[in-house]
Amino acid sequence: QLVESGGKFAQSGGSLRLSCEASGDTLQDYALGWFRQAPGKEREGVSCVSTSGIEYSDSVKGRFTLILNDDTWNSMYLEMNALKPEDTAVYYCAAVPEGDYNDCLYADDMDYWGKGTLVIVSS
Repeated sequence: QLVESGGKFAQSGGSLRLSCEASGDTLQDYALGWFRQAPGKEREGVSCVSTSGIEYSDSVKGRFTLILNDDTWNSMYLEMNALKPEDTAVYYCAAVPEGDYNDCLYADDMDYWGKGTLVIVSS
């Protein structure tokens, strides 16, 4: 089970830190991703981590940082800086067993999802 937290209202230019906690299993054998879905839009990949490294979508590169807790392997974070109104969305963490996907930034490749946490960025 994946549980996101940390979503809240933020000002444009501000920062937020989202958390994703896993219960019942560790995240060590999974590729992990952060996704978001804005109203009226499809779910999009924001960042993901796998044995190939960490990837970012072009829209967040240089502003967001994915941090993996590789001590306990039960949590990961998304540091969000220089927030923009277009970052407003429900943010989800997701997981898929390593090797069972083609692209960890592609939502349809992920198997397990949290329920999401809402981020609202005002202009």
